[in-house]
Amino acid sequence: MIISVGIDVAKDKHDCCIISSEGEVLADVFTISNTMEGFRYMLQRIQACSPPQSKIKVGLEATGHYSYNILGFLLDNGLATYVLNPLHTNLYRKSLSLRKTKTDRVDARTIATMLLSDVGLKPYTDTAYHNEELKSLTRYRFDKVKERAKLKSSISRLVCILFPELKKLLPTIHMVSIYALLEEFPGAAQLAAANLTHLKSLLETASKGHYDREKAIELRDAARDSIGAVMPAKSLELCHTIQLIRVLDAEISEIEDAIQRIMDKMHSPITTIPGIGTRMGALILAEIGDFSRFALLISCWPMPECLPPLTNPGSFKTAMPTWKSVAPDIYATPYTMRPSTFAIGTRHSLLILTRNEQRVSTTM
Repeated sequence: MIISVGIDVAKDKHDCCIISSEGEVLADVFTISNTMEGFRYMLQRIQACSPPQSKIKVGLEATGHYSYNILGFLLDNGLATYVLNPLHTNLYRKSLSLRKTKTDRVDARTIATMLLSDVGLKPYTDTAYHNEELKSLTRYRFDKVKERAKLKSSISRLVCILFPELKKLLPTIHMVSIYALLEEFPGAAQLAAANLTHLKSLLETASKGHYDREKAIELRDAARDSIGAVMPAKSLELCHTIQLIRVLDAEISEIEDAIQRIMDKMHSPITTIPGIGTRMGALILAEIGDFSRFALLISCWPMPECLPPLTNPGSFKTAMPTWKSVAPDIYATPYTMRPSTFAIGTRHSLLILTRNEQRVSTTM
């Protein structure tokens, strides 16, 4: 016999309903508090309603962070737990009745009944847990990269005020060596008065030997003939902005290490696809879910007729047209793309597929 438990999750309390596979209501809708005491009471009710050798299935809707705590409690106690899409439960509820009835008690019964009727549902697994972790980490990293890009724009603005000639002397000012230079000499006036020996040593150390005495002389001479303004407030802002970028660099590196550890545990075949590294693979898994379902999503997408059909749903590599992975450290707005391309994914993981199967350069 199967014991089905439906839980309607809310912020401060949860409504539960327990029914059997024979249609018997073992425990009509009861409410528990969102506390450990409430969780333990629910577990006692479930165990009291479950005869020996019976199979217990617990279902709840994916309601964001409100469901994390009770989901962890159910998994820790070894209960087969199913996380349902609210859209699916809503459609199922409407199919049971023409009346537009939606209350917490009705939702709890609906979820319990849905668990018994839909045999194709898959329980929440370690893979689903890792996907959820990847989603949190990749989106968190995305926000950090976006924040860092804004700070780099501030660096460019401040340099244009304090030492505008600097950009013409370097391929980019966003380098470790130049940040070290600007942090100690935040303006043309400060650099113009710098000791040449000290300046050379600073550049050589920060650039790991890439910049030598000649570059130090070139920069100091340009600073002495600069039109840059002498503004202590802007110089202080420049120093603080560089320090913030360094903090973000360390945080992003820590996030990427955490992503790498999860990807190592998952052993996903997605990183074996040419052009997909760990970070891009994590983005795809996080936003789309289980890798085995990705080919199915592509096969259901209304692709143009000129793209090859998905002949083998189990083989993502042979089914997909050629595409180029998105550079994860680049953020550009507004997003633009050619008329000859179409997109699949979200703002965090955007896959650009060309109609003529040619590689394209895209930005995220």
